[in-house]
Amino acid sequence: MHELDHYIYPHRVLHWLVAGALLLSLASGLTLGLVGFDRILDLVGSALTNLLYTSHKTLGVLILLLMTLRIITRLAFVVPDHSPPLSAFERIASTSVHHLLYLALIIMPIVGWAATASGGFPVEFFKWQLPGLIGRNEQLSEQLFIWHGWLAWIILGLVVLHVAGALFHWRIKRDNVMTRMSLFD
Repeated sequence: MHELDHYIYPHRVLHWLVAGALLLSLASGLTLGLVGFDRILDLVGSALTNLLYTSHKTLGVLILLLMTLRIITRLAFVVPDHSPPLSAFERIASTSVHHLLYLALIIMPIVGWAATASGGFPVEFFKWQLPGLIGRNEQLSEQLFIWHGWLAWIILGLVVLHVAGALFHWRIKRDNVMTRMSLFD
């Protein structure tokens, strides 16, 4: 395979690390949002509930860090050409979904961080407590958590579109789109 047929290896690794962290973050976040704190506490107890919240916050900070690195690698290195070239519709759809995902995956953890801090809760990354960056404000916290929840659904929709596009290229068009981000080529 020619070096311009795929993204540089660090960018591909970052893609899959973000994908894994995002799946875990969406699963834990949607569980927290749909089941609710009190019900989770009743079901699994305080130790596991705290672990779930800490894990979700850690994943959010990790996604923010990984996405920052992805943006750096995306800007610093050549983006491989599509071969064969995408149609105008495919190019617009692909670019739109990718840019919206990048934007949402940067905004989402920042909103979660601000919602957590303004709610008076610790912002955790593994065992470290990070600075809150903003002061306590219950009304702001409630609004930010609502936005955080909406962003989760938007990201989930964008991920579905992204995966559907990848599967379309892999199984129907059978072009090289999947190899551009493969870890094994």
